[in-house]
Amino acid sequence: MSQIAQNYTYPIGQLTPSIVLYQPSFEGWLSAVYYVYEQKLQHDPALQLTAHDSYVPSLIAQTVSVDTDEDKAERVLTKLNTLLGRSGMRNILWGFLSEKDDIGTTLFHVVKYAIDYPSRHIMQDLGHLDILELVQTVKSVGREKHRMEAFVRFEHTTDDIYFARVSPDFNVLPLIGEHFRQRYQDQHWAIYDITRGYGIYYDKSQSTPSHPAKLQTITDLDDAVLRHPASIHSPDEQRYQKFWQGYFTNVNIKERKNPRLHKQYLPQRYWKYLSEKQVLPTAEHLQKRR
Repeated sequence: MSQIAQNYTYPIGQLTPSIVLYQPSFEGWLSAVYYVYEQKLQHDPALQLTAHDSYVPSLIAQTVSVDTDEDKAERVLTKLNTLLGRSGMRNILWGFLSEKDDIGTTLFHVVKYAIDYPSRHIMQDLGHLDILELVQTVKSVGREKHRMEAFVRFEHTTDDIYFARVSPDFNVLPLIGEHFRQRYQDQHWAIYDITRGYGIYYDKSQSTPSHPAKLQTITDLDDAVLRHPASIHSPDEQRYQKFWQGYFTNVNIKERKNPRLHKQYLPQRYWKYLSEKQVLPTAEHLQKRR
């Protein structure tokens, strides 16, 4: 037993994965990719790229933290644009916005594949497990984007701002802003992501007849507004909600009620932000008048 102990050494550092921690932003991830190639770590099969806010500390894991560097991030972005083109970069960005715990590593493997084989159309290679994972993730993000564009409900406030609360599964707020910017150019409106603690705001006073205003990011919002949005409803909004709730209740045909199909087309997790779902259908002001 003593001879075995003398003849063999155990390289503990090689038994734990190499983890590169980046700031939770797209530029932060790009900076981490630059660091990996700068330090020639790209061939390490155990390499992981993980966001700071999703990393669970370990007593044995070896980590290194990388600061965001806009110049280095821009260089990586330029290179990826050349390799992947517009559609490929769309997949990378949408995949990143999924915020999956391992998405940083998956995206790095895709980038490495593109760099190693620059002449291939890698996004079509669904036999590559990381490409398949990315494509499936992008589809899920796309579905959430579509649902947000369909189910966002604005509520008119006493400040003449149309305000909406959302809590999507993925960080799709950067993807849906342009849809609403083009659609509601004649209104002040804001959409706030409760889960991630930020939102987007459109100020129509900064628009011109030929150019809609740029979207602004909002981060500071009164918690009381988020908990009790009805406290800032304008009188018109209060009346509208009652009318809409009454219409929703009375248009239903009890004999043809199909809850399962209803939930399939309108998932229940969105109901808390729909005005027609905020009261019981037996409420007095909603009763049918015969």
